[in-house]
Amino acid sequence: MCGIVGYIGGQEATPIILEGLKKLEYRGYDSAGIATLTDGASSTRRSEGKLINLEKLLRDQPLFGSIGIGHTRWATHGRPSEINAHPHKAGSIIVVHNGIIENYLQLREELKKAGHTFRSETDTEVISHLIEDTLTREPDFEKAVRSALARLVGAYAVCILNELEPGTLIAAKLGSPMVVGLGEHEFFVASDIPAILAHTREMVFMEDGEMVVFRNGAAEFSTIAGAILDKKARHIDWSPLMAEKGGYKHFMLKEIHEQPRAVRDTIAGRLLEDSGDVYLGDLNFSDQQLADVKRIVIVACGTSWHAALLGKFYLEGYCRIPVEVDIASEFRYRNPVIDASTLMMVISQSGETADTLAALREAKSRGAMVTAICNVVDSSIAREAGSVIYTHAGPEIGVASTKAFVTQLTALYLFTIHMGRAIGRVDIANGQRMIASLKRVPAMLEEALKLNGVTEKIARKYMNARDFLFLGRGKNFPIALEGALKLKEISYIHAEGYPAGEMKHGPIALIDEDVPVVVLVPRNSAYEKTLSNMEEVIARSGRVIALCSEGDDEVRGRAEDVIEIPSLDEDLDPLLLSVPLQLLAYHVAVLKGTDVDQPRNLAKSVTVE
Repeated sequence: MCGIVGYIGGQEATPIILEGLKKLEYRGYDSAGIATLTDGASSTRRSEGKLINLEKLLRDQPLFGSIGIGHTRWATHGRPSEINAHPHKAGSIIVVHNGIIENYLQLREELKKAGHTFRSETDTEVISHLIEDTLTREPDFEKAVRSALARLVGAYAVCILNELEPGTLIAAKLGSPMVVGLGEHEFFVASDIPAILAHTREMVFMEDGEMVVFRNGAAEFSTIAGAILDKKARHIDWSPLMAEKGGYKHFMLKEIHEQPRAVRDTIAGRLLEDSGDVYLGDLNFSDQQLADVKRIVIVACGTSWHAALLGKFYLEGYCRIPVEVDIASEFRYRNPVIDASTLMMVISQSGETADTLAALREAKSRGAMVTAICNVVDSSIAREAGSVIYTHAGPEIGVASTKAFVTQLTALYLFTIHMGRAIGRVDIANGQRMIASLKRVPAMLEEALKLNGVTEKIARKYMNARDFLFLGRGKNFPIALEGALKLKEISYIHAEGYPAGEMKHGPIALIDEDVPVVVLVPRNSAYEKTLSNMEEVIARSGRVIALCSEGDDEVRGRAEDVIEIPSLDEDLDPLLLSVPLQLLAYHVAVLKGTDVDQPRNLAKSVTVE
């Protein structure tokens, strides 16, 4: 997830673009860059790190010109560095890009054979070379862009300049956000409204497969295939703060709604459907090394630990390798049994969690193979692990983790497929089945988000409860833990998650007519048992909020309140169940008036022990 800004008009472009990038820095802060055109020549300034570094560079080496493009980067392909920073140039073509090009390796090899020289490790550079290469056969800039974009597989929002046509700016999108701002004889392009709201409130929202060409003081909208479109502007009356949050009241709600996109980005370019396998480019282990693993230990903290618990179900169920899950803050204080046949997995959204980093170092010192699941490229944990599976959730601003959690679950499922194929425990047909299910998740998450209104009504009903219980069995037990954590993190209501079968061994003493009990009871292999546990709650006057599969009349006839989730399969139901639990916690917190995005006593990244 990166941020792009483009401008064409009568003003100096650089201040406008830089101001816009500051509003988009939440989308990426690994590096940044700006390119402008003056008299048919381009000038570019790029800098590693946060935007302040680019600002300093521009003070010493200013850029001039009334047409330009800019970018702030969240690294996916290639580590954060000046050489990997956007814009990328090939011949006369300059490009900024947000998204992931899935077929960039094939295109890169093809272009190399045609004589192109690549300077960066990014997938984006392929776009500039591909357009430049197409121009040698199709000298019309607009047609060359259309032809090149038609060859890209993946997701993109791009802004493109051509030194040979200094009065033209082209932008297009497929699967990544883009908004166009209309001014007086000037035009703006950005990944999100806040970047350009200070200059215009007349916005055109681009749809997938659309392109816009700015030249001669006009904007012409069309499909990438070339069909002319009549796009209507929308007047935006959001405040600047609302715009930064995408119109949502809180970052947490925005990030809950970003989960379909986050999962799409995490699986993009990784699914090898023909072979029923998964490509994990930064997982630096051979199949033989994975075959030599006798035991897996997964270590994490908080929400990431809950993801690890579900990962145990995946890995043991499919790969038949013993898996232990440990809390990072406890791991190194008990003289853990680790050796060269152990694969240590550490999970951290930020990649800077102090306890998890310490556990990683302890495992490495004892000779273990180590890999990380992480959301931040080139973070401390990613660097020290050496082998990593990146989640592509994008920056998460809300302290209570949402989209990072579901992408961690996605990464664990991806690794399970790859590990299973590598050691011969998952055959091609089963791998293909797992991939097919995983591909359905983003659309199913979008369906789950439609439960927002239902969860808000339930939240209003139970907002004054002092205690909540969350019950789940099997793969859904970690989700019960996560649901309880979300509620207590942001609403400050005491909540506990339990395995449903353990309820009668103690927690059942807490149940009365004042205790809401959230029961995760989708139709799966534990359905009948969980249904029985739900009955035990009802028999003691407990108030049941049941999360069940769509159309489950048996549950609907017994529970006081019901949230029906779309049907997927037992492996991936936990991802869908997470959404209404996040929404329930969110709405309770809003109704109670707590600080949803920055709850008391908590920090986004715990970098001290």
